[in-house]
Amino acid sequence: MAKQTTIEKEFSIEGIGLHTGNKSKMVFKPADKNAGIHFVRIDLPNKPDIKADWNSLSTGVAIRGTTIQSGDVQIHTIEHILSACFALEIDNLIIEINNNEPPIMDGSAKIIAQKIFESGIKELDADKDFYTIKEPVTFTSGNTKIVAYPSDKLEIDCTIGYDHPFLSHQQAKFEITKESYVNDIAPARTFCFDYEIEALQSNGLAKGGSLDNAIVIGPNGIYNKEPLRFDNEFVRHKILDLIGDISLAGKPIKARLVAEKPGHKSNVSFIKEFVSKAVIDKGEPKVDVPKKQEEQVVSDEKVTVFNSAEIQRIIPHRYPILMIDRVKLIGAGDKKAVGYKCVSGNEPFFQGHFPGQPIMPGVLIVEAMAQTSCVMFLSRPALRNCLAYFMGIDKVKFRKTVIPGDMLELKVEVIRDSGRKGKVRGEAFVDGKLAAEAEFMFIIVDREK
Repeated sequence: MAKQTTIEKEFSIEGIGLHTGNKSKMVFKPADKNAGIHFVRIDLPNKPDIKADWNSLSTGVAIRGTTIQSGDVQIHTIEHILSACFALEIDNLIIEINNNEPPIMDGSAKIIAQKIFESGIKELDADKDFYTIKEPVTFTSGNTKIVAYPSDKLEIDCTIGYDHPFLSHQQAKFEITKESYVNDIAPARTFCFDYEIEALQSNGLAKGGSLDNAIVIGPNGIYNKEPLRFDNEFVRHKILDLIGDISLAGKPIKARLVAEKPGHKSNVSFIKEFVSKAVIDKGEPKVDVPKKQEEQVVSDEKVTVFNSAEIQRIIPHRYPILMIDRVKLIGAGDKKAVGYKCVSGNEPFFQGHFPGQPIMPGVLIVEAMAQTSCVMFLSRPALRNCLAYFMGIDKVKFRKTVIPGDMLELKVEVIRDSGRKGKVRGEAFVDGKLAAEAEFMFIIVDREK
């Protein structure tokens, strides 16, 4: 069983706040089990205490940072602090601060992560609780989409893009561990475009910003003397921010997050949606088993779940033609299945279909349904060393366009099964709305040895 943690000994940091420009000092102190993470404004009468969870989010949250609030007392731009605590698995902490915004340091979470390691991480006599999910959770707002899939660990796949010659597209994917965070995410710095600075400052933001604590992007590169720390430093910083914002769930999370163009406002809205649908598990939950099939009972039907690694042991498809991320077999007779495909903006077909207006080709939606059917049939022990070939496709209709950020739910059901030949009906849904449907015939043959 995983135990709750705090830090071994207190430490402090001080500096200027990115948006307010206020100087502040923070003192990090160990906390007891089940306390959570609290910010204490020691500069104010009665030392107001604000717990860092989604219930404390400010209703006037800034687009360029995350703010928590208790009454009229606010603390701004806490995401970098919380990101390091969450990724390094610190559950309980008292953070005393003598102003309304933490020091921005170098614009990353590198220094705070180093300070936590130097302090030491102390186990407490209490088990951790984890938030897990049984089904995907989807949040959309404008061009932003964040989808959480069941997993036994925290993984983040993030894509960003701007109408800008120097930063049109970046993508990165990580399993979030202490090591990957410290080495690959924490050093990534916050950034802005040069044309944003005047507008930010006129709105009372970025008063403490400089080339020492933020990357400023111009049309042909960056203005900073220090070079980029990673080729894709910008999307890594978006992952850093997302980790800080999802920490406001108040408990560790086990899920695979796929984020398209995330931002603080959408991140905190997503975590509210996630918490409303998540369940609390003790210890080390196993939601997705990499080497062994997982079975559950849902509505008295047996459900067998295959993750991506298991799917690739069953069918021969690989990138860029592997079109499904997860499959559930429903019932003991292997007659129904549901596949899931997160449509990422990184799909190679979007480069030409169509530039400026990406739409998933309908034939690939049908292919995703067919691959779900292949997993359904070829997972049978007698057919494990076989291939399935199309023989015909009928009654194909496309009802709705599928675009980057959508999550396809692919429902297939056997119409006719004669062992090595059959017919399947498939339907593809996005957000519960039918996007495509088809019937297809197939034949199963032995693989050549």
